[in-house]
Amino acid sequence: MEKKHASQLSPFEFKDELIKKAKSNSDKIMLNAGRGNPNFLALLPRYAFLRLNDFALKEAERGYSYLHSGLGATPEKNGIVERFDCYAAIHRQAEGVDFLNSALSFVYDHMGISKADFLYEVTEAILGCNYPIPPRMLNYCEKVVKAYLSQELCNTTTRSESFNLFATEGGTAAMTYLFQTLKANALIKPKDKIAIITPIFSPYLEIPEIPAYNLEITHIHADENQHWQIPAKELKKLEDPAIKLLCLVNPSNPPSVKISDDTLNQIQKIIQEKRPDLMIITDDVYATFSDNFTSLFSKCAHNTLCVYSFSKYFGATGWRLGTIALHEDNLFDKLLQTLPEKEKLRLDQRYASLTPEPRNVRFIDRVVADSRTVALNHTAGLSNPQQVQMTLFAISCLIDEEQMYKKSAKHLIRRRYNILYQAMGIVPDSNENSVDYYTLINLESLGEKSIRKAICHLVYESEYGS
Repeated sequence: MEKKHASQLSPFEFKDELIKKAKSNSDKIMLNAGRGNPNFLALLPRYAFLRLNDFALKEAERGYSYLHSGLGATPEKNGIVERFDCYAAIHRQAEGVDFLNSALSFVYDHMGISKADFLYEVTEAILGCNYPIPPRMLNYCEKVVKAYLSQELCNTTTRSESFNLFATEGGTAAMTYLFQTLKANALIKPKDKIAIITPIFSPYLEIPEIPAYNLEITHIHADENQHWQIPAKELKKLEDPAIKLLCLVNPSNPPSVKISDDTLNQIQKIIQEKRPDLMIITDDVYATFSDNFTSLFSKCAHNTLCVYSFSKYFGATGWRLGTIALHEDNLFDKLLQTLPEKEKLRLDQRYASLTPEPRNVRFIDRVVADSRTVALNHTAGLSNPQQVQMTLFAISCLIDEEQMYKKSAKHLIRRRYNILYQAMGIVPDSNENSVDYYTLINLESLGEKSIRKAICHLVYESEYGS
């Protein structure tokens, strides 16, 4: 690969070129460590999805079965819980049935949701026979996923009613939609400054440079020598009033280290005392692998949009399940109200098809509308079967009081991490904030250590013999 050619490639194109080179050398084993797709997955909520699908089909068969034509009808709510109880009794040995029974009990006992309401929503949704209504997210599915995110990102389930969710086609769709709406609503403009905490998932560096956005990036550098935390002098950059938006991945990608409580408190202090006008996007996809995680979405609730994907923790990259979370009392809605009248008039026209009072459309609902070019807002939303699988993933953690799945997932990735370093003859640094889903290996430093070790061994042999 020519040096000039390589410098013009994106990180993902460069990765593809390296894979081609590695595969061309047939006498070597290739290790593809360039992608974050896990080779493990959550079984129980998938079994539950199959059982619920089976029950839903039987519900559909009740409608036009007399025609013997293959036609089914949408489920009937009246008596649905009793019919499910009969189904569960008949199929009590099938994997996933006990889970569904526990899920229904959980939403009723712990969340005050009627079993009939919840069961009817997910039974109809799993059949995919209707548009997502509301398009932002199904009502009860949203309540369950909010409880899950509150538990995992905020260390509580008591605040689950204080924010809203938009279910998206994975975290990458969430990123795309957010930048689209920020630009469309003049909250970011060409040549604006945004801050990005690096190292970071490379698209966060590439999106701002796309000509449609043309944003200037201020890098906030995490320091490897400080266990990938952010030095105070780097955080001070956020005091620049020209910086409109802060983007971060927490825990980081690829260092795989969560932001420490001390650093979170420093950011919170800057926001409260110096930058109450700073918008924040935090991508917390790896949060569920860490210990005692707290998100900026919890610490700086007013300023923060939170992106979360179910892809890594549940082994569901192909399902494309993500969310955008935004607190009801938030900076983004307030900034919309402070736009110049000229901008407000322009946006009145943009969102006029949604309501007679387009200025009252909240930011998160604008994200939903913009995801379908506004005019097709009525067809927006993640497919209903996907929302059901997302909800079952969330419930699986809410009812897992012993956290058996979480313990198993953490044990698996950390065991692999330790095996990797043992094979290289390295003892990794102890760091309470390490997540170990990824790791960065400094090949230059590793090579120096290996050569130094080999030289010392040769010197010892020459002086003292083998």
